[in-house]
Amino acid sequence: MSKPRVLLLGEIDHAHKEWSSLASISEVIEPKARSREEFIEECKAGAFDGVVAAYRTFQSVAITGLINEELVAALPKSLKFMAHNGAGYDQVDVFACTRHGIRVSNVPTAVDDATADTTMFLILGALRGFNTSMMALRNGHWKGSPPPPLGHDPQGKVLGILGMGGIGRNLMKKASVFGMTTIYHNRNPLSEELSGGAKYVSFDELLANSDVLSLNLPLNKNTRHIISTKEFEKMKKGVVVINTARGAVMDEGALVKALEKGQVWSAGLDVFEEEPKVHAGLVANPSVMLLPHMGTWTVETQTKMEVWCIDNVKSAVEKGKLLSPVPEQKDM
Repeated sequence: MSKPRVLLLGEIDHAHKEWSSLASISEVIEPKARSREEFIEECKAGAFDGVVAAYRTFQSVAITGLINEELVAALPKSLKFMAHNGAGYDQVDVFACTRHGIRVSNVPTAVDDATADTTMFLILGALRGFNTSMMALRNGHWKGSPPPPLGHDPQGKVLGILGMGGIGRNLMKKASVFGMTTIYHNRNPLSEELSGGAKYVSFDELLANSDVLSLNLPLNKNTRHIISTKEFEKMKKGVVVINTARGAVMDEGALVKALEKGQVWSAGLDVFEEEPKVHAGLVANPSVMLLPHMGTWTVETQTKMEVWCIDNVKSAVEKGKLLSPVPEQKDM
């Protein structure tokens, strides 16, 4: 009896032992395509017929393009499971997958520590205004000429978290060590146990009362540009804005203008609207700390993510179900 077929979209960089165990129970195939057009042609030619599950990475979008209706319609009818190696899955149109009977999983908590660590790094750097003098130092000007404005301590500051999921809750614990008080806004309040004492507030209250605003929410049609010009106008003058979620949850052009006006004192960004392109106004502003999407860029977290994703594929092959289906399909 032939083994079930699994499609690998991307690379396995760390969890080779776990991947080998998957290969022992399935036939793993990889696309030869190097573009979306070629990948769709491979699909139509029947190269992936019989595939029941796919493992995909964030980087595989360079070959397949977005997993949208056009692509999903071209995938083999045998494909029933798609395991995405990432917490955010905005590259995958879950509703198109649902229409075609494909179940989707992600790695929801594997990234929590690393992303919250990155967020805390950006909070401290942006509050203290470190980036200006880091740039001056490398150009031979010590702190700067003239020296930059004094920064701010995190102690006693109000951290506002928009999107109190696993990363947000992890961040809250780390921020408390630095003497910060957390308020948050979600679609719905968390239980007392999950909130950890953080105060639930309305969206407008979050904007008005945060000294530091951290964006930790998924990107979807409802959250795209959830922070834009009118939202910046509702914030405290001199607010610090941090984004380690997805670039498009914030209007970068509006952020640039808010920084120029002094409404936003500084910002720390790990994600951008059109990666790898970064808005020129952000690059030119020394008050903005920029990272090239490095929130989960550690050996430990990358390994953890791969293992989790492989476990989803193994469960799909052996048991016909995913271990961590995305919330939109929890009742599927």
